[in-house]
Amino acid sequence: MTELNDFSKPIRDPIWKHIWMNDELYALTKTASFMRLYNIKQLGPTELVYPGASHTRAGHSIGVYNIALKMLNLLLKKGADSWVSKQGAMSFLAAALLHDLGHFPFTHSLKELRLKEHEDLTGELILKEPLSSAVARTGANTEQTAAIITGNEKNDTETVFFQKLLSGVLDPDKLDYLNRDAFYCGVPYGIQDTDFILSQLIPDKKNGIKIESKAILSVESILFSKYLMYKSVYWHKDVRIATAMMKKAIFTGIEKGRIYPEDLYHQDDEGIFRLLEKADYPEKKPAEDLRLGKIYHIIAEKDFESGNQKHIDLEDLNKRLMAEEALAEYFSNQTKSRIGSEDIIIDIPERISFESDLFIEDEQKVFSESSTVFSKEFIKTLVPSLRKIRVAVSDKIYKKSINLNQTILPIF
Repeated sequence: MTELNDFSKPIRDPIWKHIWMNDELYALTKTASFMRLYNIKQLGPTELVYPGASHTRAGHSIGVYNIALKMLNLLLKKGADSWVSKQGAMSFLAAALLHDLGHFPFTHSLKELRLKEHEDLTGELILKEPLSSAVARTGANTEQTAAIITGNEKNDTETVFFQKLLSGVLDPDKLDYLNRDAFYCGVPYGIQDTDFILSQLIPDKKNGIKIESKAILSVESILFSKYLMYKSVYWHKDVRIATAMMKKAIFTGIEKGRIYPEDLYHQDDEGIFRLLEKADYPEKKPAEDLRLGKIYHIIAEKDFESGNQKHIDLEDLNKRLMAEEALAEYFSNQTKSRIGSEDIIIDIPERISFESDLFIEDEQKVFSESSTVFSKEFIKTLVPSLRKIRVAVSDKIYKKSINLNQTILPIF
């Protein structure tokens, strides 16, 4: 097939300016499932630290679609037209636009909980009415659209190709959220030369895309930006604690049977708070404080040590909750007052990777083995510099506990 250029419906966007759709794709943005995304902030509680970060999953999703369209047109011109059908192309564009339909509120606050993956929730929505018919009207295949998002195994070359395009180091999702999040937070770190990056991509039937070594700099720019955005925004110390406050409220609610996983699926930001209002248990207090803009105070911090079994144990949310309860007892004994675990938060960022299996055509090597500075040895130094164990406490016990912080860390 040839370039997709029959879109005449303009959408104005602060990042990408004009984004073009046809009437059928635009109609997807007016479905109930998509409209929910306008009520989910892309960065959750980050706006408590960066007030401009009030942008939504809806705006991000439209931005991902925009980059997907540009990417696909460039790859079609470079040879992908020999295996891409019109229906497949529309399935890919629909998948890019709808990829976050099942996303949870409050960014990744609920990521570590035992819930369905948001990609699977998205796939379920696409395969059910009324969304299924709306997707089909775009010319897409609903099953293929869902499979591109979920990554579920498909034998056909075209679907595998699109799965690789939608998920990777140079995927439309990452190219939008780095630029968009940096813009709304007012920081320069995520800004990418997106048009140049897209121009350097080479279609690969098996792996989605590959590049020549001259484009390694573009990949390095994205990885450096990802590192800086984690350091300054995503894992900013107060953002981490705010996220952990909501995580604890939801996790303990599920563990105590006050909240059920099904209650959380397809909620928006305000819906989570309404859900918690109806539940009665002490550990929902962090979420109530968060709603009032109160972030717990950090009283201790320590680098995460991958060889320390106590640190590894704290990655388990149940063991983390036990550690918070032990700290509450410790504080109670030291201050001669009753302190509950709802006033204490332990936060540990999840494991992340800066590796890439992107193939470098002229060097005949994968990215991390190529001439890039992002060697496997260098990558090993990045994540440890970001991961910190932090202990934070509520206003109620901050003044009582501040003088005890030197004695907390040995517990871990």
